[in-house]
Amino acid sequence: MTMLDPSSNELPPIPGKRYFTIGEVSELCAVKPHVLRYWEQEFPQLKPVKRRGNRRYYQRHEVQLIRTIRMLLYIDGFTISGARNQLEVDSDKGGKNSLGSQQSIKSIVEELEEISALLEV
Repeated sequence: MTMLDPSSNELPPIPGKRYFTIGEVSELCAVKPHVLRYWEQEFPQLKPVKRRGNRRYYQRHEVQLIRTIRMLLYIDGFTISGARNQLEVDSDKGGKNSLGSQQSIKSIVEELEEISALLEV
């Protein structure tokens, strides 16, 4: 896979795996690995599991969170602190019509379309 343009809103669908390496997340979210490591320091909600030799393993909900952070920063033009505040506001709303749940719904729709295309073949 090639790295997508950070300002582009076109991201590949998230595969049905439980854990993703930092390299896989980098490609899925069109964000370089060093940026992901930086975001871990800036966004307390982002806590990948660390195993052998401090290798990071992200879960599906973290990949979706990274996509939401990416959208807030690169597309909506928020600053880091503004994006952090927006995520806190969304979590305070309980996820009702929040950016995170909109991203989740979009992700589910993309996956269903992908499954539908596979079944038509």
